Formats: sequence, C-alpha cells, structure tokens
Amino acid sequence: MITVKNLSKSFDGNTVLKDISITFEQGKTNLIIGRSGSGKTVLLKSILGLYEVDEGEIWFNDRNLVNMGEKERKALRRELGMVFQGGALFDSINVEGNVRFPLDMFTHMSNAEKQKRVEFCLDHVNIEKQAFKLSPSEISGGMQKRVAIARAIALNPKYLFCDEPNSGLDPETATVIDQLIQSLTKEFQMTTLINTHDMNSVIEIGESVLFISKGQKEWVGTKHDILNSNNQKLEDFIFANKLYAQMKRGQ
Repeated sequence: MITVKNLSKSFDGNTVLKDISITFEQGKTNLIIGRSGSGKTVLLKSILGLYEVDEGEIWFNDRNLVNMGEKERKALRRELGMVFQGGALFDSINVEGNVRFPLDMFTHMSNAEKQKRVEFCLDHVNIEKQAFKLSPSEISGGMQKRVAIARAIALNPKYLFCDEPNSGLDPETATVIDQLIQSLTKEFQMTTLINTHDMNSVIEIGESVLFISKGQKEWVGTKHDILNSNNQKLEDFIFANKLYAQMKRGQ
C-alpha cells in the first residue's frame, strides 16, 4: 500500500501539485488519469522519489519516503518495478539480457539462479523461448511491452509503476497488456500505479481511479461509477472522446 498525504510540488514558483491525499491499495490496479499538464506524471515521479516534494508525506506501508536517508531509499528502490513509456528496452541487448539486467545490477544471484528467474519472468508475460535471443528491434511492439513488464518484475517488486504502458499500441494489444498487468498485480499482490490517458484502460482495469485536474485531486472512484460521476470536470475529460460521448447519450 502507498499512502500520499497533503502532497504539494512546485517548479520555479509554479504550483504543479496541491495538497493531494490518496491511498493506493495493494493487490489492485490503481490508475492516475488527467489531461496533459494536469500533474499526473509529476505525481508519479514524486512517489518514485525522482522529485523532492515541497510539502506532504509519501508512505510505503509504514515507511515515509520524505524522511528517508539515502541508504533507506536505496533499499526501497529494490522493491520498486518500473514500466517506462515506450518500454525503454536496451537495443544492444537481447530479450533475455534485458530482463537479466536488473538482476546483474542489484543482486548477487548465481548465473543459474539469474537464468531461472529470467525464464520465470518471461514465461509469466507469455514470451516463448525462441524469442529470448532476439533483439528488441526484432519483436513486435506488444512483445516489447511484455518484455519491459518482465524486466520490471525481475526483482520481485512490492510496488509496480507503469507510465503510459499502452502508448503506441493498437486497441487489441493494449487490452492484452492491461489484462497482463492486472493479472500480475493480483498474483504477486503488488501495489500497482498506472499513469494513463487511455479510457479503455480505465474501463478495463480501473479498480481504483484518481482523476487530477490542474494539480489537484478532483475525483476518486472505480471503473464502475466513472461514467456516472456527476463531476463536471471529469465528465468533460471523459466525454471529449466521441465514443464515450455516444455511450453517455445512449444511457
């Protein structure tokens, strides 16, 4: 579980996040949505510790990131998995090597143990063995995302962060990635945060949804009640999409 309390963040005197409090639950897919420039990416990076916040607290279960020293932060980083927008795989390393990379960097596992873990992670994201030795450029965009997810879970993280995991994917492949992330979240009981603008993802796996507008928490709910929120700012965001506007009119 991750709990954010009264978090605020400014850059050069411009407030980007203002007094945000929210709890992201363990074993659920927690989505952060909002318009471009709303502050959702800054929130994600602040929780990751990439930005120092001006005010507030960020609790990873019973540990407050804001008060941690460097040694404690280093230990926490080993509990975090990250799926970057676009996958961010290393082109010079094959599929197997990409998943092995965090194991080489952060563990003292034997080569045999590393290989076993790599195969376990790739099997869990449905990558077949004949693809292990291929480079990222030799596999599809959907497979690249699955490899990125395998790399993110290689260290068996307690917390999984996904930044626009469906970026650049067709709708069918995007749904597969959504379902994969949700399945892994349940299986490993991770606290998963997903930064997205994809309403299909919200409707598919939005067990908990935070909507940010102009740096403030505007609405919190689930995929089941988001289409009938009675929040004007949220409705303006959702129903800017013609498909969802038609769904609204058809109710």
